[in-house]
Amino acid sequence: MFFIELFCFAIYFMWLGGIIMLNEQKVIPAISNHQDLKKFFELPLTYGILMNFQLAQLPDLVKMMKENKKKVLIHSELIKGLSSDEFGAIHLIQTLGVDGIISSKPKVIDVCKKRKVIGIFRFFLKDSVSLAQSLEMAKKISPQFIEVLPACCLEIVERIKKETSSEILMGGLIGSKDQIKKCLNSGAIAVTTSNTSLWV
Repeated sequence: MFFIELFCFAIYFMWLGGIIMLNEQKVIPAISNHQDLKKFFELPLTYGILMNFQLAQLPDLVKMMKENKKKVLIHSELIKGLSSDEFGAIHLIQTLGVDGIISSKPKVIDVCKKRKVIGIFRFFLKDSVSLAQSLEMAKKISPQFIEVLPACCLEIVERIKKETSSEILMGGLIGSKDQIKKCLNSGAIAVTTSNTSLWV
């Protein structure tokens, strides 16, 4: 029994360590082609998001990320050929060994929590109704992280932080380093962006 408890604590602290590292990285690259992936490998950043690739490409891409000592986050709804439900998430975690998943689907975030990988619950805010619905769902599933899109919704961050216990990331329509600064000053711990000129 003692060794089982010790093992569980070890897994927990490995998971917690991943969260701490994510908190320290202020810009998380969103990578959708091999040229950008190569640039990411040259930068002193740990976490990167793979998106818009084909499912068949993921094993090699994840292997390359690991070989370059990078942490792999997958946008599960933007991988061609991947089921974006909880079964697709299990495949990403068990078979490919990814470090985290971004999804707007609560069941996917539940899978991440149970398997001790990073789960980022995605809010795409079109109007006040979508905000209310997303907040209600977040209260039920208590995600570690919430990604708010678009990043121009700065005034919403304070409300989300008050109504949830999640750390906030922001993404979408980020066009300058000044905008990144505004996101961080509003309470976000990091931003996600595909704009390579903003990665450092």
